[in-house]
Amino acid sequence: MSGRVDSWDHWRSFLAVVEEGSLSGAARALRLTQPTVGRHIDALEDGIGARLFTRSRGGLDPTQLALSLVPQARDMAVIADDLVRTASGERDEARGTVRLAAIDIVGTLVLPPMLADFRDRHPGIDIELALSTRNENLLRREADIAVRMVRPEQQAIVARHVGLVRVGLFAHRRYVAAHGLPETVEALFSHPLIGIDQEEGLVAGISFGGHPLTRESFAFRCDSAVAQLMAVKAGFGIGACHLGLAADEPDLVRVLPDVVEFGYEMWVAMHEDLRDTRRMRLLFDHLVENLAAYAAMQ
Repeated sequence: MSGRVDSWDHWRSFLAVVEEGSLSGAARALRLTQPTVGRHIDALEDGIGARLFTRSRGGLDPTQLALSLVPQARDMAVIADDLVRTASGERDEARGTVRLAAIDIVGTLVLPPMLADFRDRHPGIDIELALSTRNENLLRREADIAVRMVRPEQQAIVARHVGLVRVGLFAHRRYVAAHGLPETVEALFSHPLIGIDQEEGLVAGISFGGHPLTRESFAFRCDSAVAQLMAVKAGFGIGACHLGLAADEPDLVRVLPDVVEFGYEMWVAMHEDLRDTRRMRLLFDHLVENLAAYAAMQ
């Protein structure tokens, strides 16, 4: 075998091709040239002695061998990113990079003002923000700090409960003018509801008037809470929103405020090995203080 299989650059290109589906897409994602990515894949295939991709109309499809290698390659990516973040700042200095994970509605609409204030105070610390509906694995260092809407269950995790985020149902004034408001929970289900698509765990245990919520309850289905809010603001129907966010939206009208309300516990968590690293502790404490204030204002 003459190709190199021990170069991280080659495996990084391999992951990018798997995720983007083409050499050109991988090159754009990595900010490399397409021939460079192609050479990396050729070197891996030469070194392994087997094909990793086959051509199709849609681009490049990973072989079964390639798919079997993806989990290990992603583990390598996590380790490499963690190495870069660790090397970017000394343990006791307020500089370097912190990777923060949160669900999209929190990361898009709640955290940015808090992070801007943090940056003003600590200009030497860079922030990476990962938005996802899943809980990043802090033990595998997929993130340094996570803002979660469920209690962290993993061992070796430092977590602080910051409060209960209250959620209600809302509709835009245009929708209300055209369709009116339901006066009972039973009438609510005759209106188009906005909610989850695949992430049914997000509504597990939630029911309105004895009606459990499922995917089929919703006329507009999307796992992005930001997209759901945009659908409410566009007048599609009735959907959920943090009470704290809705307070800044004068065109949103509360639906059944005395009957329908639920909430999510908010937590800030990080790996216990990071609590003595100054930049991690600074951001962790900043988020705990500011998110507690956000939860309390609702």
